[in-house]
Amino acid sequence: MGYFKTTLKNVKAFAFDVDGVFSNNNVYLHPSGEMMRSMNVKDGFALQFALKQDYPIAIITGGWSESVKIRFNNLGITDVYLKSTDKLDDFTDFIYKYGLEAKDILYMGDDLPDYEVMRKTGVACCPSDAAEEIKAISHYISDRPAGEGCVRDVVEQVMRAQGKWPTHLEDAQLTPSG
Repeated sequence: MGYFKTTLKNVKAFAFDVDGVFSNNNVYLHPSGEMMRSMNVKDGFALQFALKQDYPIAIITGGWSESVKIRFNNLGITDVYLKSTDKLDDFTDFIYKYGLEAKDILYMGDDLPDYEVMRKTGVACCPSDAAEEIKAISHYISDRPAGEGCVRDVVEQVMRAQGKWPTHLEDAQLTPSG
């Protein structure tokens, strides 16, 4: 665990999968055919706070739901890659867009489509209920399952390691859209 905490000081950006990370592994089907998800508001707050501290954030998902794009755009995230058929290509695009290196990025995924990105990223993380193959290559496995604050867990740990997490409530600049 000591090594993991040390690597957090070098994180400059975040990238996340959606299903199985922000939302649990249950989806509800709307009569229109769109999958409906629930997401943890504390994850949303952590992302907003990270954006205020100038961390680039990417969402890379094989899903194509417009509601997912709207959710993340409303939080201030503009790098939302929907219908990702090759997550490594989209991850590489994100790297070049911000002049980063793979070692600068914490990526959180949960299943086999995330495997290649997680092998390349600097800090690979997953929720507690991720696939075994993903757990095996993760530098950190959150104690929280998908949809229950695992994103907040890793964002907060990075920002605490870098002295950027608020130590006083007024420092958090709370907003209602988390």
